[in-house]
Amino acid sequence: MAIYRALCARRQDTVDNLAYEFDVSEKTIRRDVEELMCSYPIETVRGRYGGGVKVADWYHPHKNILSLEQQTVLTQLLDKADESQRRVLHEMLTAYASPVARKNPKGA
Repeated sequence: MAIYRALCARRQDTVDNLAYEFDVSEKTIRRDVEELMCSYPIETVRGRYGGGVKVADWYHPHKNILSLEQQTVLTQLLDKADESQRRVLHEMLTAYASPVARKNPKGA
């Protein structure tokens, strides 16, 4: 379910990135994705640069995406947080921030 949540937030990712993030093998990710595809609109996309695993374009399980202001405040708090707080803030940003904000969290 963690893979599903990550994909819903990001819309698309590579098997390599997911395996690294969840500290498992690519084979495990592929097997888990196959299982998720039985219950959720998860798709695989072939391609050297655009390939990976994605959530169907029409599927939006939650509209609870953080506003730009909320993302900025959480990102600013990262600098002042202790290690466990940083982990939680990072999880929140990963799950609910827009893909553009995740690529450029400092607004630079």
